[in-house]
Amino acid sequence: MTVMRRALEFLFTRALRSRLGVALVIGVVVVGVLGAARLISNPGDSADGLSSRPDGPIITVDPTAGDDGLLNSAAPPSPVTSPGARTPEQTADRFAKAWLGRPGMTTEEWQAGLRPLSTPGLREKLTGAEPESVPAEKVAGPPTMRERTETFVELLLPLDAGGLRLELVTSDDGWLVDVLDWERP
Repeated sequence: MTVMRRALEFLFTRALRSRLGVALVIGVVVVGVLGAARLISNPGDSADGLSSRPDGPIITVDPTAGDDGLLNSAAPPSPVTSPGARTPEQTADRFAKAWLGRPGMTTEEWQAGLRPLSTPGLREKLTGAEPESVPAEKVAGPPTMRERTETFVELLLPLDAGGLRLELVTSDDGWLVDVLDWERP
């Protein structure tokens, strides 16, 4: 009994209070936890280890639901225009001419020319803009239209110093420019 008592006393008073003893205890605890996890997981294949990888691909979409990708082979619907109303191309052409302005035009005249062809959101964004800030002087060719939906189109007008990209939407007043973007060559 005294031998056992002395061994325990040595263990708790000297060995476990040293750095080496603490490192040994931590190592034994880590090996014990890993061994217990391995026994609990009961892997079917010894190569799997603690991995929980699926056996096959994860399917998140019903494969029979049809094409849900961005690329669509069907042609987009043609824009709808009321009889007697301006087409998107006509609206874009009139807007481009008003946006380019003319020499000596005041800011108020320029804004008044854009107002009937713009959505309220674009009018608000153009508040404070001046005709001198327009980086081009004339239209250099016919517009190129990208039909997105029946009520939304995108037009690119080539100008002498770049391209004018317009996004048009339909409203009760016909086609109106909602977004104006300048593309440099």
